[in-house]
Amino acid sequence: MMSTSPLAPADTSTPAAGSRPSLTVLSGFWPSATYAVARTLLAADPSLLLVRHDLTAVRDGVVRRTVRDGTGVLEDERITLAHGCVSCTLREDVLPTLARLVHTHPGRDLVLMLPEVVEPEAVAAACQHCLVDGAPITDLLRIDSYVTVADAEHLLDGLASTDDLRTLDIHAADNDDRGLADVIVRQLEYADTVVLWGQSPEGAYDTDRLSVLLARMVPWATQVRVDGDLVDAYTLNRQLRGTGRHHPETPGVLTRGLQGHLLGVHEPHPDCGVVSVVYRARRPFHPERLHDALEDLGAEAIRSRGHLWLASQPHTAVAWDFAGGGLGLGSLGHWLTALPEEHWEHQPVHRQLAATLDWDPYYGDRHQHLVFIGLDLDPADLHRTLNRCLLSDAELADGEETWRRYPDPFAGCFPLPDLDPADQNPTDTEGEPA
Repeated sequence: MMSTSPLAPADTSTPAAGSRPSLTVLSGFWPSATYAVARTLLAADPSLLLVRHDLTAVRDGVVRRTVRDGTGVLEDERITLAHGCVSCTLREDVLPTLARLVHTHPGRDLVLMLPEVVEPEAVAAACQHCLVDGAPITDLLRIDSYVTVADAEHLLDGLASTDDLRTLDIHAADNDDRGLADVIVRQLEYADTVVLWGQSPEGAYDTDRLSVLLARMVPWATQVRVDGDLVDAYTLNRQLRGTGRHHPETPGVLTRGLQGHLLGVHEPHPDCGVVSVVYRARRPFHPERLHDALEDLGAEAIRSRGHLWLASQPHTAVAWDFAGGGLGLGSLGHWLTALPEEHWEHQPVHRQLAATLDWDPYYGDRHQHLVFIGLDLDPADLHRTLNRCLLSDAELADGEETWRRYPDPFAGCFPLPDLDPADQNPTDTEGEPA
């Protein structure tokens, strides 16, 4: 039941002349919960424009677009695309639709509700790199917040799922091999605001546990809980809109740690059974011992992420990305200590600062930084397992030339780009599952 009590009226005044309308990007893997949040926002502010795209037939090149406000449906159209994929939809219809609505409905804010398989970071990249009529969309509107809605009834099952989108027949393109859990964690981790919607079917304790789990998984996001039978639309509107929480300069989750941003919180004592462990070390991992420990390291974790370095590949910063029982490892480019000094200026400023502040005279900026989040994890056992993978004092003394000759199960998995300054910005590049 939704309350629209006038005790706390929403601010629906027209923006000042010359100001840009705001855009709230709403994502979530469970459309019923995400749409419930969207309808609540419309109830609080009927002037809002809600834009939705149905990708059910996107692989056939057909997308359905609807636009509505508090009075009802304003547009309902089927669009044929030259190529059926998410990036084409964003480039060819989503951004042009937002630009058109800004011009045809001046002064009205917008909510973009993403299809369940679309990751918000893809929208952010399109807003940054794709032009509409020769200009970025951010010249016309202000991206206020990226909000992800998590359905309390299904969240834990989704995070633990080993299914992929293709198996479920909801893949967005022929080459879309993403796992269901991968999509969910990326939607959550890019968000600056997370809404925990509804209640766990197991009761209040389990709902509290989900709240703690989200706080450990996304400690940089503001969490909003909506778990009562009565929803105050105006309160939720204030919590989700006009917050200015989105900061476009924030890096993607796999490069957060490299750039000195919060990657996770160390909370080794269970809270509703949830444990979060941050592991840091200077010396490198032995490639064979790490490879042999992979199954143990993923046995109890719901989510783990971060970066590491291998003794056998001392120039490469390696991404660690675990969700849904599958581990992805990939190259994040060179460690700064492996780059000629003239290449440093082409790195993000925050990465340069983080490396400088944490520089080691022997290791440079190389280090291990991993975060593990799960239910009833044993932090001491996890640290022991990881420590056993590090080089011993005797191995360390042998030096890099010896390390490079170690048998390496990961050989060839993490190619480095040529030392071209334009190619040296690290990206969230995933490798094949290990």
